[in-house]
This record gives sequence, C-alpha cells and structure tokens, in this order.
Amino acid sequence: MTTNRLIYGLTAVGLLISSCSKPVQQQVETVAESLVKPIYVTDSVVHDTDDPAVWVNFREPAKSLIIGTDKDAEGALYVFDLKGNAIDSLIVRDIQRPNNVDVGYGLNLGDRTVDFAVTGERMTSKLRFFSLPDMKEINAGGVEVYEGETGTDFRDLMGVAVYQDKDSGKNYVIAGRKNGPTDGTYLWQYEILGQDGEITLNLVRKFGSYSGKKEIEAIAVDAELGYVYYSDEGVGVKKYHADPAKGNEELAFFAKEGFSDDHEGISIYKLDDTTGYILVSDQGADLFHVFPREGSDSNPHEHPLITKIPTSTVSSDGSESISQALGSDFPHGLFVAMSDDKTFQIYRWEDIAGDILKSKK
Repeated sequence: MTTNRLIYGLTAVGLLISSCSKPVQQQVETVAESLVKPIYVTDSVVHDTDDPAVWVNFREPAKSLIIGTDKDAEGALYVFDLKGNAIDSLIVRDIQRPNNVDVGYGLNLGDRTVDFAVTGERMTSKLRFFSLPDMKEINAGGVEVYEGETGTDFRDLMGVAVYQDKDSGKNYVIAGRKNGPTDGTYLWQYEILGQDGEITLNLVRKFGSYSGKKEIEAIAVDAELGYVYYSDEGVGVKKYHADPAKGNEELAFFAKEGFSDDHEGISIYKLDDTTGYILVSDQGADLFHVFPREGSDSNPHEHPLITKIPTSTVSSDGSESISQALGSDFPHGLFVAMSDDKTFQIYRWEDIAGDILKSKK
C-alpha cells in the first residue's frame, strides 16, 4: 500500500454569507471562497471508490475505523485507520461490485451481540454482513434481497442504509437499486433478525417515490429523529419516516434546485439529538450542499439551503459525517468523502464548518 498523504496548509475557509443570527431561511445562498482540504487522504483502492462508513470505537475513539467500497466485479471492502492507512488484515476481497456500505451497532445474533458493516453485492442481489471490528463474515456468501421481484433490472442492488429504532431496539436495513418502479415501492426495508449466530431478513415494507429519471442510490438514516433520506438523482432529496409502523407518507422533497448534476451521497452531522446538518453531494460541481437537519423554525420538514461547500474531492459519490470527538486529529468529529481518484478524503469537521456551520461541543 502507498503511504497516506498528510495534506498541509489548513486555513480557515472564508464564507461569504449574511450573519448567522438570521433565520436559516433568510440566509443568502453562498459558496466558500476556496476549496476545503482534507488532513488525510486514504491509500488507494485497486478499482473504484464509491462509499464510506465509519465505525466508532466508543472505548478508544481514536482507533475508530473507516470502511470503504471498491466498486468492481472483483471488488472489496477496504478498512482504514483515521489517518487513511489501509489495514490489510481487515480488507475483504472478492465482493462482486459493492456499491454502498453502512455500519450498525448492537445486533443480537442469539449467541453474541455484534457491531457490523453491511454492503450490497450488486451482481448477486445479496447483502453481505461483517462483524466489527474484525470484519468476519456473519452469513457466508450473503443474504438475498428483492426475492420475487421480476426482471433482473429491478434487482440491481446499490444503496444500503442501517436503522436502529431507539425505542424498540430493532435493527433494519434499507436497500436501493439501479432501477425500480415509480409506484412508490422503490426501496425495500428489512428487519435484521439474528439467531444461532446468523442473520435472516424479514421484509417489512416497500416505499419511496421515484421520478424515473436516473436512479436511487444514496440513502441516509437519522435514527434519533427517525427519518430516512434518499437522493432521487437529478431531481432532489426525499424524506420519509424510518419506522415502518409510521407509514409511507413522503414528508419532504427538497434540494430540487442549484445542483449541476447528480444528487449523490448524503450524510448527517448531529450537533445534538435534534439539530445539525444534512450534507448532499453535488457530484458534477464538486460541492456539498448543506441543509438544516431540524428543518425551519416553522416546519420540521422544510429544509432550506444553508450553504454550499467546495472541497478537493473529485466527482464525490458517498460520504459520512461523525460528530463525536475521534482523538486529537478530530476533536469535533470528521467528514469523509469518496473522490474519483480511487481514494477517500478525510476532513476535520471544523474545516468543513468554516465560519457559518457549528461544531459539536
């Protein structure tokens, strides 16, 4: 592996915006004056980076891990430390085109409780589950999804997001695909059930409107507030309840303007249990559009644009935001994003935040 590259010259990013004391909906849309740069760039993967996730080591936060997909027919899940060094002993290879990856915590398998990473194996329509931090596969070969769906073009697995219900403790996985119906059943949500050390999936609902324009890949869940967001590429971001018992009503449809190309990766930075930011990649412009997690003053499902942040990522697809302090390099958390040069770029949150966004205390 190549040695990770430390990016120097971090400076405060000057943001041209009206006073933060104004309500969000009155703030002026703006773009930072210069590119925000990461402090680390990961070692390169072999084929094509796509999506990262972060496993937080709550006992030793500085030893948390970044898991990223290498999207190819001979693909892999890469594991990096927080300086971007690939950990060869944890890399899982021979995964058939993994697109997205997400991380879950406290899954009861009957004989043990584990944290886990899950990725979609696009060429087999299977979800592959791995325990963390050892990256050992839970169900050898994966678990099939979209069973009973007619036509191979509707079984081309792409997006993956994990949701744990804070009240019931139930764990779910939501799966998106390259193509699907426009009748409000594009996404399939499964409860993750553990028994005798293995996983079974129970389909609990199909939901999610689709424009038919491109595809739905990027999915993000706000477990504390109980919402799921996804990018209907080229159209906007849509919001639903994450709890299947609360129904399939579309709660919000935002980020419809100002994108140059695809709406891609979504990540959520949490200032506390109810406030923070939703970051959405404008892939063609190398920008991240930022929206208020809590909505506007009058409507929790109104998400006006706060700002746009240019970064040194190229054609960024997936991203992840963590607000917990992760050692001395990341006292307010981090932002990690895929770049179209076979790497992931790792940013300090305060560099992303600049002069307008807040950081968790």
